[in-house]
Amino acid sequence: MNINWQEQDYLYYIINKTRKYNIDNISRTKAYQHFFMKYPEIKWAIVASIVSRNAGWNMTDLYLPSYKKLLSDIERRQLFMLYERANWLIFSDAYPQLLLYELYLNNGVLLLDLLDKFHVSAFMKKEWEIFIKSKDRERLMIALIINEQNVIQRPVISQPYFKKKVFFSFSYLIQNSLMLNAVLLPTSTGRLYGSFVHGFTNITNRITLGKNLAKQIFHSDIYPTLMEFILKVEHTGSRKDYEKILPIDFPKGPMLRTVYPIIDHQDTIRLDWYKFGGMKKQWFYPFDGEVKEIGESFYRKRNLLYAYHHVKSILH
Repeated sequence: MNINWQEQDYLYYIINKTRKYNIDNISRTKAYQHFFMKYPEIKWAIVASIVSRNAGWNMTDLYLPSYKKLLSDIERRQLFMLYERANWLIFSDAYPQLLLYELYLNNGVLLLDLLDKFHVSAFMKKEWEIFIKSKDRERLMIALIINEQNVIQRPVISQPYFKKKVFFSFSYLIQNSLMLNAVLLPTSTGRLYGSFVHGFTNITNRITLGKNLAKQIFHSDIYPTLMEFILKVEHTGSRKDYEKILPIDFPKGPMLRTVYPIIDHQDTIRLDWYKFGGMKKQWFYPFDGEVKEIGESFYRKRNLLYAYHHVKSILH
C-alpha cells in the first residue's frame, strides 16, 4: 500500500496518540471516556471505558487479603496479565479506529485503508463505511462489541498459556460456576447495576454481555446517575472509587499505579478474525433481557468469598 504525505501524517498521528494512551488501564479508561465526551455518537467508547474501569478493579482485587490467601503469587500474576493483555489488545485495535473517525470529522477525508496498518478487520472497515452513510449509532456500537471480542479470542482467550494457567485452573472454574465476577455500573446514588460474568471463554457469551451492559448504560433510568458518577469520580483502579459511597465495610484494594508496573507488550501478527472465523447473525441481534440492580447479590457473593478465606485462615 503506497501512501501519500497526508496519509503518512495521519499514520504518525494515530500511532503516536495510541501509544501515548495505551500505557495502562488508567490511561486507556480515561482515553475512551474523553473520546465519548467529544463524540457521543460513538456510544461504544463509553461502554469500553466502563468495562475498562471494571478491569482495573479486577486487577487490584488481586491484592485483597482474600485473593492473596486463596491464590498463589504466580496465579495472581497470571490473572493480572490476562486482564492487562486483553485491555491492551482491545485498545490497540479500537483506538486507531476512533482516531481515524476524529480525523475524518476534522478534515472530511475517510482513509479507511490506513486501518490495515493496525490489522483492523475487514469487518470494521465495512461497518465504518455503513456508519458514515447511515449514522446508525446502535449498529456501530454492536459492531465494535462484536469486533473487539473477536480480536481477543485467539491471542488471549484461546492462547495456550492463558487457557492452561487460567481458564483450566481450579480457582477460575469455581468463580465461573458460582458467578463471583461481575461488571458493575456504579451510580452517584449508590445503586449498582450491571451483569454477572459466566462462560467468559465463549465468544457469544461475551458479546451478549457487552450488549447487555450497553443496554443498561443507556437506559433512561441509569444513564444520568451513571454519567454523574463517571464524570465526578476519578478512576484509580481501586473499588474504593465507588465503595466509599456504599454502606459496606470491606477491605479496600490499592490504587492500581501503586502496585502494578507498566507492561511492555509484544504485538504479534494478528489474523483477521472476519476472514478466518466468520460472522454469526445472532451477534447482531439486540439484547432482550431485563435491567436490574445487582449490588446486593454481588456483595452477598463477596461475603461468601471472605467467609471462605476466613475459615481457611482459621483451619491453617
